[in-house]
Amino acid sequence: MRILITNDDGINAEGLEVLRRVAHQFSDDVWVVAPESNQSGVSHALSLTQPLRVREVEDKVFAVNGTPTDCVIIAVRQIMDERPDLILSGVNAGQNIADHITYSGTVAGALEGAILGIRSIAFSQAHDWSKGPHPIDWSVSIAKIPEVLEKLIAVDMPASTFLNVNFPIKLADDENQISISRQAHRMHGLAIEDRIDGVGRPYYWLKFEETTHEVCDSTDISALEFGKISITPVKVDMTDHAMMQKLEQALL
Repeated sequence: MRILITNDDGINAEGLEVLRRVAHQFSDDVWVVAPESNQSGVSHALSLTQPLRVREVEDKVFAVNGTPTDCVIIAVRQIMDERPDLILSGVNAGQNIADHITYSGTVAGALEGAILGIRSIAFSQAHDWSKGPHPIDWSVSIAKIPEVLEKLIAVDMPASTFLNVNFPIKLADDENQISISRQAHRMHGLAIEDRIDGVGRPYYWLKFEETTHEVCDSTDISALEFGKISITPVKVDMTDHAMMQKLEQALL
C-alpha cells in the first residue's frame, strides 16, 4: 500500500512526524508532501498567482511553498510516479470539529484527496488553547491511530467521501471509546482584536473564541467532551438535495 501524508501545520510539525511513524507501521512506501510553513486556516485554497517550489528534504519527503491542497495535487500529479492508495492529513495540533472544519487546511488535504478519487482521512488532536501556551499531548493520537486506521482501511467507502477523525485530550475510561459523529453547529467563534503597530497604524488579529453550540450526544463536539474519538464521514458533494426539491416546486 502506498501512503501519502500531508498537513497544514508545516513540514516540521510534531503531528506530521507522529502520523509518519504510524504510517510506517502499515507500509514501507510512505511519502510526505507538506507545506514549507504553517498553513493553518487556509481551508481549500489553491496557489494560482505564485509559482510552487518543491524542496526535497530526504527520500520521499518534500516541502512545498503552498497550501495543503497544493501539496496533494503536486504530490499526486508531479512528485509521485504512481498514485497513492491512501492519503492521511495531520495530525493537526488542535481539534477540527463543527463549522470550523470549513477553515481547516488539514481537512482540506483529505478533501482534495477525495476529489481525486483517493481514500483520504484527516486526523486532529484536541488541545485546550484557553490555558495558554503549553505543549500538546500527542499520547492519545500515538496510542489510538494505529487501531483506528486499521479498522478504517477495511471499510468500503465511496470515492466522494472522506473521514474527519478527532482524538480527545484524554480518553474516557469506557469500553467503547469511538463515536461515529455528525458535524456540530456552533455559533461563529472568530473574534477580531484591534491593535496599533509601532508607528501608530492600526492592524487586526483574528482569533478563535469559545462559543455556544448545539447540545446533542451525536455530534463531534460532544464526542470530544465525553472523551471519545470522533469519526465523521464528510462528502465532497455540498448540494442541499432537500432544498433542491423546494426550489423545483417554487420555480419550475
